[in-house]
Amino acid sequence: MDIMDRENYNYTEKNAKAIDIWVDEGWEWGTPISREAFAKAQNGEWEVFLTPTKPVPKEWFAPYINLENNRFDGAKLLGLASGGGQQMPVFAAAGADCTVLDYSDRQLDNERMVSQREGYAISIVKADMTKRLPFGDGSFDVVFHPVSNSYVEDVYHVWNECYRVLKHGGLLIAGADNGAAYLLDYDYGDDDKPVCTGMNKFPVNPLRDPQLRAKWSAPDDALEFSHTIEEQIGGQLKAGFMLTDLYEDIDPGGLLAHYNFPEYIATRAVKRKGNH
Repeated sequence: MDIMDRENYNYTEKNAKAIDIWVDEGWEWGTPISREAFAKAQNGEWEVFLTPTKPVPKEWFAPYINLENNRFDGAKLLGLASGGGQQMPVFAAAGADCTVLDYSDRQLDNERMVSQREGYAISIVKADMTKRLPFGDGSFDVVFHPVSNSYVEDVYHVWNECYRVLKHGGLLIAGADNGAAYLLDYDYGDDDKPVCTGMNKFPVNPLRDPQLRAKWSAPDDALEFSHTIEEQIGGQLKAGFMLTDLYEDIDPGGLLAHYNFPEYIATRAVKRKGNH
């Protein structure tokens, strides 16, 4: 793909449509929470996920959360690429002033459905996070960004935009892959266990690799990109954030989980007061 083709090819539009298909097929991360889960969240019983298996520590949301009752006091929270009717309803039930941004129509439909069902207000925004986010500087106290930047080529842009839209002292709470998931190709055998079928050369970038583009050409295939720790954590630091905590997590259905090797990392970072 030459420079002109790269400029004209809207890969994020393809990814959004692929995710729409996944949601219609019952994707785990596109299944809205139940009425019962929403009611529990209103009473302080809730958990949210950046990565597949480990809930985010509630302490990570301090100072915007009251840890005695697990409620937010109107903190302005952006769910970045966080549609699906899962995390945002929880935050709204727990007292946050929520905005959700996603590029998948079906994920945003789920947000709309749950908010109407439960009767809470939320700002629902369809936008492409590879572009400038449609918010002013210093608009939010918290940006909550589950694993999703594996669907974009330039993660530095994402971290810079997160920094821009946060208030001084605001929190970036993010999930990311560490690149390991893209090292091995695998398929599932007769016993439903993943079996390695090959290895990939890094970086995995379908915009630069015609074979990968061909491999991921079906309507329900999303184009994915490997990113390094230098990009994922170093990118946050370069944007101006101060990293304060992190944890790792596995992909329970992936090949590397059979070796207890983590594929994901969750980070808590602060926009330092006094910075640009």
